[in-house]
Amino acid sequence: MGTHARPIQEACLVPARVLDRRLMINALGHPFWLYLGRSLSPFFLTCAAYFILWIPEDPPSWVGALVKCLPVLCLAGFLRACASGHYSSLLQVALLFSAFGDGFLIWPETFLYGVAAFTEAQLLYVWAFGLTPLQPGLLLPIVLASLPFGGLLLLHLSPDKALPLTAYILALATMLWRGLARGGSAHWGALFFAISDAVLAYHTFIQPLPYSRLAVMATYYAAQFLISLSAFQSPRLKTS
Repeated sequence: MGTHARPIQEACLVPARVLDRRLMINALGHPFWLYLGRSLSPFFLTCAAYFILWIPEDPPSWVGALVKCLPVLCLAGFLRACASGHYSSLLQVALLFSAFGDGFLIWPETFLYGVAAFTEAQLLYVWAFGLTPLQPGLLLPIVLASLPFGGLLLLHLSPDKALPLTAYILALATMLWRGLARGGSAHWGALFFAISDAVLAYHTFIQPLPYSRLAVMATYYAAQFLISLSAFQSPRLKTS
């Protein structure tokens, strides 16, 4: 036991991106996850600040935009410090696009820029999750849920928003499919992302919902957190 404890303890003292990925995945002992927990503390603190300050309820401002974006930026920094490889790099870029989207969505006049940024983020997540295992059977429930909701949403959209939001729905549905297929925390992250966006769209364009902002942001931050954690997990290997 002593011969294995020392490498794991040393692994917790340096950024994980310089470590062998196999050590990161297999080091499931307390010290490694404690190291990850410390690295994630900025994310949890900025999430707490967002909900305590509740700035988004105030008129749009750069301060509100920064407070809203900080948790996602902290996740990007977390992956930069603690993960390595192509998959992690794609997640980091997707998180940066998400942060831009968070900021743009605060102002009505930049709404479509926010939609474009989040569309790019979803496509990057699709690229990261990959097409293996394919699991085409997951498409049916996603299509059955997306088509009626998308059709209802289109009835309430102005012409200038219809095409961009249709493109976003397609990107989000594809991301949900690939996230569910990948498994692990990506599965739940993709699901929370879809729930967050569905509540946001319904509240914004169809009918206001009580406590919608709390539901949207809680599920959104949870989604980004869970997707980020998938950088430390192996994807589902079965192809059936």
